[in-house]
Amino acid sequence: MLLVYTQKVTPRIVYIFKHICTNILGVPIKFTSKIEEFVAHDGFKMSYGKKALGNEFFVQNVNLLLEQGVSELEIRVQPWEETLCFFPVDQESGIPFDIFAASFYLITRYEEYLPHVKDKEGRFPVTESLAYKESFLKTPVIDIWAYKFKKILKEKFPTMEFKKKSFKAEAIFAVTHGFVFSNKGIIRSITGWGNDFFKFRLNRFFDRIKAWTRIKKDPYDVFDDLVQFIKKYHISSIFMFQVADFTMYDRNINYNRTPYRANIKYVSDYARVGLLLGYYSAFQLNTLKVEKSRLENIIHYPLEDVLNNAYDLGLPDRTNTLAELEFQNDYSMGYPNAFGFRAGTSLPFLFYDLTMELTSPLKIHPYIFDSDIVPTMGREELRKEVKKVLKKVKSVNGTFRGIFKSHSFSEYYDSNRYYALLKQIHEID
Repeated sequence: MLLVYTQKVTPRIVYIFKHICTNILGVPIKFTSKIEEFVAHDGFKMSYGKKALGNEFFVQNVNLLLEQGVSELEIRVQPWEETLCFFPVDQESGIPFDIFAASFYLITRYEEYLPHVKDKEGRFPVTESLAYKESFLKTPVIDIWAYKFKKILKEKFPTMEFKKKSFKAEAIFAVTHGFVFSNKGIIRSITGWGNDFFKFRLNRFFDRIKAWTRIKKDPYDVFDDLVQFIKKYHISSIFMFQVADFTMYDRNINYNRTPYRANIKYVSDYARVGLLLGYYSAFQLNTLKVEKSRLENIIHYPLEDVLNNAYDLGLPDRTNTLAELEFQNDYSMGYPNAFGFRAGTSLPFLFYDLTMELTSPLKIHPYIFDSDIVPTMGREELRKEVKKVLKKVKSVNGTFRGIFKSHSFSEYYDSNRYYALLKQIHEID
């Protein structure tokens, strides 16, 4: 156990120290603000404050973890050996930066609580982030800082034991369109058929007829292929199904259609199933409750996983709503249009509400890319980018998580490219 002395034990200090020391490094910690207890402790100990108490291991702090609420901060990003960091401190500190405050700033998405310009979809844009502006978006800096801290702790306390972690890869399949032609009702089907004809999309025109007459499988019905692939290569995966009502924003088929429900049940036998939020459930509590109940009635067990990768995260209100509805895991932390680490880490973490200064039971699992960016990059460019980031994640035994659209594996897309990407992040030759 590591005893941490600080003049005042705040919720912020408890939160970020537990994440770095215990969740990442596997070191149990205890806090004290009593000098007598700290001095009398004969085990591993460190102080976190403005000045060292004596000759103990000391990390100097900045004020962020002693404050409440949010305010504009002056941040100077500087080199630290092979990486970058901010919140520099004096030389008497055991490490040259307050990595706890810097990690807290990134992992809580502090900057997203501050006034900012939103993109056309109403989301926090990647270009507004500190990581993008300072060119460390594609680096899991928090994980790197934690391992640098581990190295220093091992030098100071040679007998201290750390939890061993291993690299993981995970694929999230977002299902917005379970079928492209089948099970859509007469009006939608005839309208689509007519559009294909008048726009001379003859392949789709005849494929639609074949799907209706069951001569050919619906091109978007790729679930059996995906299940066989993940079984063959032992790929960790979660399928996020959308069960929203049909609106101008959500164009999926009706959740009550038997073939769609059958596919959900089939997938749930081989992989975890979660809820992909529709447009209105991302903003309205009652709609979210309805969609959660719908999917639970199909799979017959409580939903734990949720994904909102299309709309603004709405921190902290929407995240608190997910926790209120007893979701355990949220996979929405990433940029749908950029490659990188939105929260500065590849590892899961508990959500911290900066408005209430409380740690939520909801665990956030950040993703590194959304496959919508794949068509914007050349094949070799994408392969090299993934390889480069994979190397960084493996160096800290992190998690490389990507979001794929299920229909991208259909014949109407370059499915071989998406399968190759799945293989690359799982190291399959």
